[in-house]
Amino acid sequence: MRRLIFLLVLASIAWATYVVLVPTGPNREAFVEILPGTPTMQIAAELKQQGLIRSKYAFEAARLAKGGTLKAGEYRFDHPAKMSEVYDRLERGDVYTLTVTIPEGANLFDIAQRIETANLGTKEKFLAAAREDVNLIAELDPGATSLEGYLFPDTYHFERRATPQQMLTAMVKRFRQAAAGLGLRANYHRVVTVASLVERETPVDAERPVVASVFENRLAKEMPLATDPSVIYAALLDGRYRGTIYASDLQADSPYNTYRYAGLPPGPICNPGMASLKAAMNPARTDYLYFVAATADASGKSRFSVTLEEHAHNVQEYRKSLREAGSR
Repeated sequence: MRRLIFLLVLASIAWATYVVLVPTGPNREAFVEILPGTPTMQIAAELKQQGLIRSKYAFEAARLAKGGTLKAGEYRFDHPAKMSEVYDRLERGDVYTLTVTIPEGANLFDIAQRIETANLGTKEKFLAAAREDVNLIAELDPGATSLEGYLFPDTYHFERRATPQQMLTAMVKRFRQAAAGLGLRANYHRVVTVASLVERETPVDAERPVVASVFENRLAKEMPLATDPSVIYAALLDGRYRGTIYASDLQADSPYNTYRYAGLPPGPICNPGMASLKAAMNPARTDYLYFVAATADASGKSRFSVTLEEHAHNVQEYRKSLREAGSR
């Protein structure tokens, strides 16, 4: 009898060791979604059904022994693992996400394409949501017709089934955090619009306040801003952008055409980063009215001037640098 009990104990230990310590799981990826409030035994049953653990009872025993809370979300399993590893992942909330990076200066069209490339949905649905969900910034920019400008550049991690609104909400939340950190609490529309122009004109942080000063000086004199990025944005909105600016683009009847219409465009033309927002809030004090943008100049620096004559000279130097760069 003792021998039988001993053998049964050994068998139980061997079984427990096998169940807990010997890896099991899929040879190809499997997904398990845990909804908030799901009981542990239901989670264990789903894991068992997917072949990710050998015993739902052993899993429940592990919860009783270890304690902790299993986090809701979608989990991806792509290799055999010990039950303790599976449990630890659920306890940590190591949910499966897809990563998308939004660079500074990306506009809605750029972001929508990145969302689609990351397999987070179609660009059409994202663009539609970005135009519909303006309530996300209602108190910041009451007249906004889209969320352009308020989707802060950053790296985001979204679950596979994240909706466009959930993604947009996360991006707007990051903008709010960045704005609060800068002390931006008023005039959001103007600041973000100017910052978006600055963002698209120069990648050089030190130049951004100077570029902002040019725009402010021209606005004060009621001069057209004559900035190419806004013309490009007008073409994008109309679905006619061809990769470069044509004479017809400069003549297009769009409120975003800052060659034809003085003042700021109706809203932001991209989503600016921290440096451009700072520059728009605190432009340099200069007399500059003109510049050749760093984004176009082969030297990698902007060329600023006070008079039209100086600007014409800078344009000549800019064209010379392009020719020299092309001959290398």
